[in-house]
Amino acid sequence: MVEPVDAIRAVHNAFRNDLKHIDAAALDAARGGEGQAGTIERFRFYNEVLGWHARGEELAIFPAVETVAPLVAEAYLKDHHGLDAAYEVLNRSYAARDPLETARATAAFRFHLDIHLDKEDSHLYRIFRERIPLPEQGKAVGIMSGTIPRERFPDLIAWLFPLIGDTDRENMTRIWQMVMPAPVFSGVKEHIRKAVGDDWAGLRQRIPGL
Repeated sequence: MVEPVDAIRAVHNAFRNDLKHIDAAALDAARGGEGQAGTIERFRFYNEVLGWHARGEELAIFPAVETVAPLVAEAYLKDHHGLDAAYEVLNRSYAARDPLETARATAAFRFHLDIHLDKEDSHLYRIFRERIPLPEQGKAVGIMSGTIPRERFPDLIAWLFPLIGDTDRENMTRIWQMVMPAPVFSGVKEHIRKAVGDDWAGLRQRIPGL
């Protein structure tokens, strides 16, 4: 059965996958490669999504966890502040058109984020899943979704779905189908169809009646 935390896991996987591509492009550029600017520049939208995600955790997930595991969320909040600082270093390095410093900053950002996401998946969200009642989990994830500006939702879908696998795509689609009013989901479904392209038929097989 799909659980609210499955949506968070899917987004985490997208973060990992995209930053891996951005990091590889930055390294290639530092070695003299060309044509990687478009990939590297994705770090700006990437950080925008990361900001929505972090804000949602701070508004909903951290307070929920605090009720059952006091003081746990504090360390993850510090991680968020560290990621903000790492992004600023990357942004300055790229603005200075310094390929070597950009590659160094991207690698540091990725290292920090990978550890943070792994800790969240194995610790924070394990507590959330095992100790928070399912209805409260759904409410918290709903608050997280609300931090995404509605007009940016198509951009989020276009970024997210190409970066995640079949299971994550199915879980995310099922969760949105459950929590969104039918007219809203109808529009979201069209954006998903565009984002997955030729994989749409496979997703429909996994979700009958989609």
